[in-house]
Amino acid sequence: MQKILTLTAASCLAILSNTASADALGGLAFAETTPHTVAMTPKDNFTVVGAEDLMSLKAFNKDGTVRAIVEIPTGTSAKWEVSKEDPKAVYWEYKKGKPRVVNYLGYPGNYGAIPGTALPKELGGDGDPLDVIVLGQAVPRGEVVDVRVIGVLKMLDDGEQDDKLIAVLTKDSPFAHVDSMAQLDEEFPAVSQIIDLWFAHYKGPDGGMEGLGFEDAKSARNVLEAAAANFEALR
Repeated sequence: MQKILTLTAASCLAILSNTASADALGGLAFAETTPHTVAMTPKDNFTVVGAEDLMSLKAFNKDGTVRAIVEIPTGTSAKWEVSKEDPKAVYWEYKKGKPRVVNYLGYPGNYGAIPGTALPKELGGDGDPLDVIVLGQAVPRGEVVDVRVIGVLKMLDDGEQDDKLIAVLTKDSPFAHVDSMAQLDEEFPAVSQIIDLWFAHYKGPDGGMEGLGFEDAKSARNVLEAAAANFEALR
């Protein structure tokens, strides 16, 4: 009986410790359970670091597919991003002195950035790598995946252009064969509507987000090529 009581007490302490840990991580239960890529190791609860400079990767593969760095896995709401100071690291973004959390449903796709791109304001960007939402199963944070870009969601954020590329995983996914927004809408009804509505409302009723509709893969490709060319010109 003594041994059983001791084990029970230890179990209770573990539960309390785990609860405290969850509370410490941005107030998100299970925040520490979201997997990160095996290519990176945790520096602390808010940073994972690898050996590769993520932003030095080329945007395009030889076969025409595109590389995407996953910062926020599907279904999660903690706002992680590739560090501008150390592009080998992905970190949990801070805002107003605490880890940033989207106060809404989790992301409807894997959210991240296209390496080797930088779109200036005069071309409708913000000078940062292009944003992308990758449809498919959840991908570990920090993973670099091959995707096919099928369109772009045109958006305004407080009146400024804030477009999101729409892409699909190129293999091992129900979306792997999709190559256009028209095909997505035909074979997966309402997926594009879900994405449109999510981005229009995830910052709240007065969040300043305004959706302007989707454009096709050709338009998205033009944006990508311009952003990749601008990145190379800045190096």
